[in-house]
Amino acid sequence: MEFISTLLNGLSSGGTYAMIALGYTMVYGIAKMLNFAHGDVIMVGGYIMYVMMLLLSQNVFLGIAVAVVFCVLLGILVERLAYRPLRGASPLAVLITAIGVSYLFQSLALIVFKSSPKMLSVLQISGALKLGKLSVDYSTIVTLAVAAAVMTALTLFVKKTKTGRAMVAVSEDRDAAKLMGINVNFIIMITFAIGSGLAALAGVFMLMKAPSLSNTFGAMPGIKAFTAAVIGGIGSIPGAMVGGILLGVIEAISFKIPLIAPYTDAIEFSILIIILLVKPTGLLGKRRREKV
Repeated sequence: MEFISTLLNGLSSGGTYAMIALGYTMVYGIAKMLNFAHGDVIMVGGYIMYVMMLLLSQNVFLGIAVAVVFCVLLGILVERLAYRPLRGASPLAVLITAIGVSYLFQSLALIVFKSSPKMLSVLQISGALKLGKLSVDYSTIVTLAVAAAVMTALTLFVKKTKTGRAMVAVSEDRDAAKLMGINVNFIIMITFAIGSGLAALAGVFMLMKAPSLSNTFGAMPGIKAFTAAVIGGIGSIPGAMVGGILLGVIEAISFKIPLIAPYTDAIEFSILIIILLVKPTGLLGKRRREKV
């Protein structure tokens, strides 16, 4: 029973990682760039929730809604000002810009909110569901349900809507998509907006588990989510989901074993290296043909 409980906690953490990883994998799959500032969008969303809950007398749901909308607009702004001018530039230039944007967000948060952590209680769901000897926290159930709903909605959006099919077309061949009348700039902008909104939503579940907010709040989760995206196959939406879940389960099991618990991060990154040595495109990634 304890193993099942650990597994469910791992699935819960994995669902959060998957929501963040979806932003990485969508941006890379469609715009062919790695947005390393993505993890810091989580931190920005957390601070917006903090401010809104102070102003709105602890109205949690309105604070979450405002944070998600703000992060969506922030994603659009970052794409327009930082990344769109670099369209066609070398990957190194884009990478350096992404790192610069990340440090800009962290530095601004440090200036505005100072270095002392802010305690932010978001959706503190108490109690547990008893199923015989098995006890499952309600917070775990809510996280799993929301993660599953988000992943299902995103999959349906990509497969069933005109904008989603346009995203697939742009990811396959940007030039051909332009010839078919698809507004590539708009599609990439929507991709950044969706990814940033999901990052803000993931921040809610992170704060449920660790209600302490600082300017580096999203740094390590962002790196782990990127790891999950690469494990699953960067550019693959199902791959981001699988990678996130796998990483969350490995993390939960490692934390439960005292001998290896201090080395959990090292184990996760080692698994990334092993998977890339065996299958460089990731578990569900596909090898792309490069046009010459």
